[in-house]
Amino acid sequence: MTKGYWISRIDVRDTEAYKPYVAGADAAIAAFGGRFLVRGGAFEAPEGVARSRNVVVEFKDYDTALACFQSPEYQAAYQHRLASSDGEHLVVEQYEGNQPAAGGIDGPASGPGTAYWVMRIDVHDPEGYKPYIAADATAVEASKGWFLVRGGRHAAVHGSARSRNVVLAFKDYETARAAYHSAAYQAALVFRKAAAEAEVIIVHGTE
Repeated sequence: MTKGYWISRIDVRDTEAYKPYVAGADAAIAAFGGRFLVRGGAFEAPEGVARSRNVVVEFKDYDTALACFQSPEYQAAYQHRLASSDGEHLVVEQYEGNQPAAGGIDGPASGPGTAYWVMRIDVHDPEGYKPYIAADATAVEASKGWFLVRGGRHAAVHGSARSRNVVLAFKDYETARAAYHSAAYQAALVFRKAAAEAEVIIVHGTE
């Protein structure tokens, strides 16, 4: 079954007024079986502009992720978020294609220390972007990263969105950071920067 994810970027303007959102959102997410992969946490933004708080939640499928957002329970909590913060909220579908690191690991990293790349991309030269995809796979394989999201269906349920979203899981923050700064990925990045605009964060997971 194809999982669904929330990707949320937030700048909190009023910390006290934001707290009722957190309490209500936690209850709604739990009721729909959601699991936090990223919830705040330390991060760096090697590309583009980042908001101060980042959240990634995993659900059993895309429809459940969308239903949770649209539920009366979550929407009641969400009004507190709208009143106390600025940001974007996406519902995206899991990537189920080939995994470059499939020969070395059986699935995405999980457990203590897990870290992620979260990327928002607008491709303005699809043909020029193709060499990036091929070169990117080499770096991801070497660092044993795993694509949770890689393009695919998404809904911008609040705020603006870029046309392509990517989430990669790594065993720890050091590995995630080293993968981005590796010679292999920096070589791939030349192709992406020529063909697309993006924001990228490297962020600690919740586990």
